[in-house]
Amino acid sequence: MGRMRRTVLGIFAALILAAATACTITTQDPGYVPPPPLRPLEQLEQTPLVDAKGFSNGEGVVSFITADRTVACSLTAARGEHVNLPYEQNNFSDSANNKLATVPVAHCELARYPKPKAEDAKDDCAGTNLGYLGGVALLTPDSARYGECRSGVTQMEATYGPGGSKTGDISELQVLGEGQNLEGNGLRCSAYNGGVACGNVSAGVGFFVSPEHYELIFGPAESASPAPVEGSKTP
Repeated sequence: MGRMRRTVLGIFAALILAAATACTITTQDPGYVPPPPLRPLEQLEQTPLVDAKGFSNGEGVVSFITADRTVACSLTAARGEHVNLPYEQNNFSDSANNKLATVPVAHCELARYPKPKAEDAKDDCAGTNLGYLGGVALLTPDSARYGECRSGVTQMEATYGPGGSKTGDISELQVLGEGQNLEGNGLRCSAYNGGVACGNVSAGVGFFVSPEHYELIFGPAESASPAPVEGSKTP
């Protein structure tokens, strides 16, 4: 009986030793520094595309919102200043605008956003130089801008900004996960680094927007913004 007990105990001890030696214990390297995020156009070029079908409204518009509900974007089209957006009132389909060229664009709205720099204001707002606000970024195949002339708030700000309703068309948009990449009409957008990058990779034109800062990226003939623009989280 004693011999059998010793045998059982020996087997049990061997099993414990095997289990202990098979475990891998990992410790965090205090000196490890994670690599910096890719530059916006590198992110758009190198990250695999996800299927856009789940983000399409069936009428040529691909829309999404970030997981933290800070940025909503559409890969869509514009006629002049009239952008075809499923969640904003617009005159894109008015017959009077049919004479205008239809241009592919990427359009983003932010719930909270930095103010635009004075040199990035692309409109004098009917000569008043008042009312050029941030919170909107627009990309065409050959240009990028941040801000627009408007009074009031965008649908994104009304939905997820301070005191937002958290209901409506914007709230029903499909979430584009962090690091995912979409393409529409030759333009791309990616949710990454706490914001969204959109660009025309072949032309080297794009933008990055987040609640904390924005960056405009221009083609080889022009230079990019020297540094991300810091700003208030409220207009």
